[in-house]
Amino acid sequence: MDMKKTKILRLTGTYFVIAIMAVVIIYPIIWVFGASLTPGTSLSTFSIIPKNPTWEHYKHIFDTDKSLYLVWYWNTLKVCIISMVASVITISLMAYSFSRYRFVGRKNGLQAFLILQMIPNFAALIAIFVLANVTGLVNTHLGLILIYIGGAIPMNTWLMKGYLDSIPKELDESARMDGAGHFRIFWQIVMPLAKPMIAVVAVFSFITPFTDFILAKVLLRQPEQYTLAVGLYELVARQYGSEFTLFAAGSILIAIPIAILFLSLQKYFVSGLTAGGIKG
Repeated sequence: MDMKKTKILRLTGTYFVIAIMAVVIIYPIIWVFGASLTPGTSLSTFSIIPKNPTWEHYKHIFDTDKSLYLVWYWNTLKVCIISMVASVITISLMAYSFSRYRFVGRKNGLQAFLILQMIPNFAALIAIFVLANVTGLVNTHLGLILIYIGGAIPMNTWLMKGYLDSIPKELDESARMDGAGHFRIFWQIVMPLAKPMIAVVAVFSFITPFTDFILAKVLLRQPEQYTLAVGLYELVARQYGSEFTLFAAGSILIAIPIAILFLSLQKYFVSGLTAGGIKG
């Protein structure tokens, strides 16, 4: 009987903590969504459930004659997708090299990555801006993409390398005995088994540019080049006035691509290491 009571108390405590965390996570989303349906531009009369809800703010941001929101959305998706694809390819190749090969400078390279991942990008803002200005990459998406790719390499290479180290090297040797070359082993043997970590790297590489404000604000100068973070900031800054309700409407729509990517890659987060690793 005591064990049964203990189990009930543990379950009750667990569900209580889960309920608190759910409220902490869901309440801001409900608050922002309610603000996006509030008439006018001010939140002085705001309530979570608006008295006279309206969809006018969503119509406004989708009106290309009144808003550059769709332009900002496209800019952001372009930067995020290119950064994600390039980061996954670059990090996978580098992590595979560090995991499977022994070469001069390997240890020093890993140590350098370990140090670099401790330094945030905004700590080198002045250097980044000067370098972008010298190379003509100010106010270009290419400059942002290169910075995001470079910033993703140190930490994610360590994560990917640690995961690849856990994949048995006997699989490589078996494939090599069958005549497989280095690239074929990488592409057909190791990468299919590394899908969980590839999914994690892809999500990280996509979310970082999507939510970054500082680097985009420093490098981008024209409204037509803005990403969503910078564009939405301008809605509540001096240039466009205090459009807090429009800001809320635009913020809600930001979650859609991130949610789609996460749900599409969710199955890989829990897939086993040996999935597809049995030789036929």
